[in-house]
Amino acid sequence: MKQFQSSDIRNFAIVGHGTSGKTCLAEAMLKLGGETNRLGTIEDGSTTSDYHPGEKSRQISIHATPLHMEWMDKKFNLIDTPGYSDFIGEAIGSLSVVDLAVITIHAVNGVEVGTETMWNHATKLGIPKMLVVNGIDREHTRFDTILAQVRSRFGNNVFPMQLPVNEGPGYDQNVDVLRSKLISYQADGSGQMTEGELPDELQEKVKGLHEELIEYVAESDDTLLEKFFDEDGLSEEDMRNGIHRAIQDQTFIPLFCTSATSNVGVARVCDFISKYGSSPDDRKTITAHDQQGNDVEVSLDGSDTVLQIFKTVAESHVGELSLFRVYSGKVKTGQDYHNSDRYTNERFGQMFILNGKNRTQVDQLSAGDIAGVVKLKDTHTGNTLCSGKHVTLPPLDLPNPNIHAAIKSRAKGDEEKLAVGLATLHEEDPTFVYRVDSEVKQTIISGQGELHLTVTTERLKRRFGIDIHLEEPKVPFRETISANGEAKYRHKKQSGGAGQFAEVWMRIEPKQSGEGIDFTHSLVGQNVDRVFVPSVEKGVNTACSDGILAGCKVVDIKIDFYDGKMHPVDSKDIAFQTAGKHAFREAFLDAHPCLLEPIIDIEVKVPEDYMGDIMGSISGKRGKIMGVDADGSFQVIKAQVPQAELYHYSTTVRSLTGGRGIHSESFSHYEKMPKEFEQRVIKDRQTVEDE
Repeated sequence: MKQFQSSDIRNFAIVGHGTSGKTCLAEAMLKLGGETNRLGTIEDGSTTSDYHPGEKSRQISIHATPLHMEWMDKKFNLIDTPGYSDFIGEAIGSLSVVDLAVITIHAVNGVEVGTETMWNHATKLGIPKMLVVNGIDREHTRFDTILAQVRSRFGNNVFPMQLPVNEGPGYDQNVDVLRSKLISYQADGSGQMTEGELPDELQEKVKGLHEELIEYVAESDDTLLEKFFDEDGLSEEDMRNGIHRAIQDQTFIPLFCTSATSNVGVARVCDFISKYGSSPDDRKTITAHDQQGNDVEVSLDGSDTVLQIFKTVAESHVGELSLFRVYSGKVKTGQDYHNSDRYTNERFGQMFILNGKNRTQVDQLSAGDIAGVVKLKDTHTGNTLCSGKHVTLPPLDLPNPNIHAAIKSRAKGDEEKLAVGLATLHEEDPTFVYRVDSEVKQTIISGQGELHLTVTTERLKRRFGIDIHLEEPKVPFRETISANGEAKYRHKKQSGGAGQFAEVWMRIEPKQSGEGIDFTHSLVGQNVDRVFVPSVEKGVNTACSDGILAGCKVVDIKIDFYDGKMHPVDSKDIAFQTAGKHAFREAFLDAHPCLLEPIIDIEVKVPEDYMGDIMGSISGKRGKIMGVDADGSFQVIKAQVPQAELYHYSTTVRSLTGGRGIHSESFSHYEKMPKEFEQRVIKDRQTVEDE
């Protein structure tokens, strides 16, 4: 396999809103690069990247798929990413290891929520961006409108490197602004093109744009600006250096026009990436941490190997495959590397560069490159492997889950298989999380959306042979009091020989939210031996754990065990545990008990047209609108909603907005429930207990 220096590598992720043509663009690039001999289509399931069963059946990207090709003596490591918000973790993880974000925009729909999301993530990561308006051959294409929209949203430094001549069905010509030429493409999907002179009617417009481009380039560098004025222009080499620098500084955002399905305009995108796009040299160093937690710089020029795992894939015919980027040194088969996150050593076996399910074995990789390695023993997504000094690269910044469900195996004895399966799937996709919730006594799985959970559980069933079902997760309501209470409880039991006797006098009062349970005693005299105080506390803790009104955890109460009685023979630990539990129960019921429910902070980002529908849905779920912020052409609605009302809310948002809205959730606080809902919960819980 040909070895590439870091300056000759182009790592980029193709990102954007769902259905904006990312997979088709990747497919067209692979065809041009000679990696495939035909343009695969999503409809017939023949694309190189969307090769998993779930992707073929749903005709959407679910996984981030690394691909590679050569173009103009440069190695392209491109990652095709999902556009649906359910799988956003795949796109974010990919952005974290590339040097350029290629953001696709639907030629009819324009800037959508997913477009903005990927733009913002790339900006946050400091990654240069370029834009591709894809699908120019669609009916109702409106390039000028979309260009104006893009500039309004992302800035006037967005510059059209191409203009479509005949947008809509039959589209096969672009004006190349950089070269001031008319580019015509063959209709056979080969991507072959010919250059010609501009038609007279376009001469003036293109001349103006070309001059504007030169000014953009010159403004990125004082030396170039001086040369521009002195020589009344810039050479092609000057333009190359200036464009590259302006892209790195993001003072210039190039925009291209394509139809990936017919391979029109894609070759010029590849040319541009090769000539002007970012290489690993442009992000030469990355800040890591040493063993003491101090910042250290990891450089491409370093002799020690440093790499990071950014994705884990488990496939039946290959086993587990860890995808990684090399940030320093060289990586070789047969070498040992230290996992600085887990303090273990790993020996590298077979390494591959990837095109979907197709693998090409390699023995060595240089700094800046991307590949996969099989069968690492104890290495996980986000881990750093290194030689020499131990360093740890920053963890992947992945979103919190937005939807939850309870999972249960139908067959007894499958619990262990289920645990292994859940752990494996979390390893492959860290945005899928699970936990055993002792409070509600369920295994809770969480993800980015309903489709995310559906796809994940399908994989669980298929790969691990587990018959499972999902159910609504129980809401972790809490119980507390709103007034003082008091009780005296005597426990007396005689059964044959030894008896049981204990009497507990108890007072309780409410505490502030979040202060927890505070058990004290104020015993005086000798009515109760102090040895029984822990016994009473055990009984109280049992009652708090089991719940009293609805089987929910009791919180935020001060308990005082202030007096009681005992028997010299029959008083023992179990008797005072029982008396303590029942005394607390009676005092609790005397103290105006109530249920608390968890309140969730939500943010919903939608096009302005859908704002009324979303606000109406929030109000219908007992939610409170906390504010609305404008974000370009979108509105961000902030609200607080009871958790009990949010089951499948991601589906609601998608339904109300036609897939153009996204939302996020985070826990806020607990608050008292309205009485009518409280009584409903209590009745439901009692019904379940009686069954």
